Amino acid sequence: MKQHLLHYVLQLADNALILGHRISEWCGHGPVLEQDIAITNAALDHIGQARNFYQYAAEIYNQLPGPERQHLFVAPLFAAKKNVTEDDLAYLRDAWDFKNVLLVEQQNTDWAFTVARSFLYDSFAVVQYEHMQSCKDETIAAIAQKALKEATYHRKWSSEWVIRLGDGTEESKEKIQYALDNLWPYTAELFIPSPADEVMQTEGIGVDLTAVRKEWLAYVSAVLEEATLLMPETGWAQQGGKTGTHSEHLGYILAELQFMQRAYPGMEW
Repeated sequence: MKQHLLHYVLQLADNALILGHRISEWCGHGPVLEQDIAITNAALDHIGQARNFYQYAAEIYNQLPGPERQHLFVAPLFAAKKNVTEDDLAYLRDAWDFKNVLLVEQQNTDWAFTVARSFLYDSFAVVQYEHMQSCKDETIAAIAQKALKEATYHRKWSSEWVIRLGDGTEESKEKIQYALDNLWPYTAELFIPSPADEVMQTEGIGVDLTAVRKEWLAYVSAVLEEATLLMPETGWAQQGGKTGTHSEHLGYILAELQFMQRAYPGMEW
């Protein structure tokens, strides 16, 4: 039970961290100053959510008996640690230990891809956090309650950009439609339950992903209709991130994200 809870919380933390890091790459490069600031603030929100979940994950991990910790992580740096911190979970795990969905690690490519990726994930995050507020785990419920306020703003921001690009010029419409079509195959993984998702739902902690998908699809459909965009066809579903099988993009993200701590172990600001 504790191991599944740990993996479940790490899914939440890793999604927030990797998306936060990915969109932070726009800092100083936004199309206009106002949007540069907006997307940088969104990145900080995601990383703040990640911190809250990592702190809880570290608490769960440190309560596990030694034998139960074996094989939880492939990263050898964990072997010598009696207690881990939020920083250890972010900086010392290898790519195959991360539980984030593939969607959040996809490249920025251009503004349309960044907007589309945020829109698809933000729309999911809002519904997920809404459901999560009533879960039996008080810590997760409290984090979700705070995160929901931020996620609601993120969804509003990305939805408005989807509408602006979709109902804008011929070029902007083409770009956002292309981005949505290419990112759509990664959305199915949001609703495919991992073993941790299944156990946590049974325990009254995890959310019903089938119900979440229904609400997500209704919202996404309404926005795309207003944006005069076509709903992408559902076909092959890209998946594997929740169980540690990632695209090559995550390796590059972690190489940058983790460099300082791996080069100077134990360094603190």
